[in-house]
Amino acid sequence: MTAPSTPALRDSALIWLTLSIVVIALDQWTKHLALGALDYNRPVPVIDGLLNWTLLYNYGAAFSFLGNAGGWQKWLFSGLAVVISSLLAYWLSRLPRADWKQALPFALVIGGAIGNLIDRLRFGYVVDFIDVYYDVHHWPAFNIADSAIVVGAVMIAISGFGAPREPAK
Repeated sequence: MTAPSTPALRDSALIWLTLSIVVIALDQWTKHLALGALDYNRPVPVIDGLLNWTLLYNYGAAFSFLGNAGGWQKWLFSGLAVVISSLLAYWLSRLPRADWKQALPFALVIGGAIGNLIDRLRFGYVVDFIDVYYDVHHWPAFNIADSAIVVGAVMIAISGFGAPREPAK
């Protein structure tokens, strides 16, 4: 019995990077709209009691982690985005094209990471504008890239629970 071979490049899951490009384009387009139409930190109600458009700048990462760290965090998070995206793209090149259960979440994370990377390099912060809340309780503002990262990460975690286990020897 031979080990499974790596798919030829043309048969690999790299085609899924097309989805990453769509995520990046949608993310950058919606951020462009938000920057042009919204005033900083002034909510615009969309669904009363649930959703506002609120332009905010995130100098950190998730939940503004390290947001007040003095600027070095921009390079840390930028480097992480490049490393993680590169690693996931490499894994896509090793997956067969039809393995959408692994390729889809990888492509989502790559698109989201690069979408936010573009902001960090352009502005020094990430543009957030989706403000979900209930009563006075607000979820931290986010964007399309953040959504893609979260959905992709959850899909990766869920697929890990269904992975076949090696029999004990």
